[in-house]
Amino acid sequence: MAISAPRMIALLASVATFAAFAAPAQADDVVNIYSSRHYDTDERLYSDFTEATGIEINLIEGKEDELIERMKAEGANSPADVFITADAGRLWRADEAGLFQAVDSEVLEDRIPDSLRHPDGHWFGISKRARVIFYDKDKVSEPPQTYAALADPKYKGLVCTRTGSNIYMLSLMGAYIAHNGEEAAKTWAQGLKDNLARDPQGGDTDQLKGIVSGECAIAVANTYYFARGVAGQVDGLTEGIDKIGIVFPDQGGNGTHVNISGAGVAANAPNRDNAVKLLEYFTSDSAQSYFANGNNEYPAVPSVAASSVVEGLGEFTADTLNLNELGKNQARAQEIYNEVGYK
Repeated sequence: MAISAPRMIALLASVATFAAFAAPAQADDVVNIYSSRHYDTDERLYSDFTEATGIEINLIEGKEDELIERMKAEGANSPADVFITADAGRLWRADEAGLFQAVDSEVLEDRIPDSLRHPDGHWFGISKRARVIFYDKDKVSEPPQTYAALADPKYKGLVCTRTGSNIYMLSLMGAYIAHNGEEAAKTWAQGLKDNLARDPQGGDTDQLKGIVSGECAIAVANTYYFARGVAGQVDGLTEGIDKIGIVFPDQGGNGTHVNISGAGVAANAPNRDNAVKLLEYFTSDSAQSYFANGNNEYPAVPSVAASSVVEGLGEFTADTLNLNELGKNQARAQEIYNEVGYK
């Protein structure tokens, strides 16, 4: 499946804020990015990289799965040097299709935690989000403190989620399988289904809006959707944001489930060295701030602070399960949702 009318733009330099990984480069050096991210802050990040290195960026943007199919169709002739996408599950899909190559870089290994990168260096996290539990403060006096508790019968008719085929739900189930096994995961899926307030539908923002409207009392969503409602006007959410409480689950166990936006060097990258330089640049303090702030996420590099809005959500201990496990369990996760009739 090809992207309809993809746009390719060359982003030129403005004022550089990055120098840590800069190296001399020829004026005609380029790196070609296929990206599913669409944030203005990313463009400033790219122009700073060009200013610091002399390496120009050609950017093709599209939807995640479309870009994966495009790279597969292009094969050895693909111009892609770097592929950027959201969710470890999609990174796993791309890797299973042979679209990445291994990168051995001390910079990347030092800056990105083990759990947020492929064990063999095929991809690396560049920003992080947590998938947490939100609840109506007025209706739920004792919100679930674990993912397992979402299946507790006392929450029957209260829970809203996305569909079982959504990549975020598949990754959450993938983590549940890794920690608890398939039988426990199936029992959990059945209990979660039994507790739904409505059929799974919409995006994460819709789950949060459901709390504001009163249709849902508990919702599962990524932190950045809530942070958007806190930071600015999101119709149907911001005006009722104060009624929503947040729980970072499993603080006494495995830790809160996290996921990433990530990037890897394409298997047939024509400009491999430049691609590695770009990935290393992505771990710089300035780049990490751009990535995280552009989508109200957490930086992947632990020493870099999140925005004040994101920090205001609260501190939490994250699950340290290597995110490649989410992809490994993806097929079984979908089967389990299907087996219990989770739409």
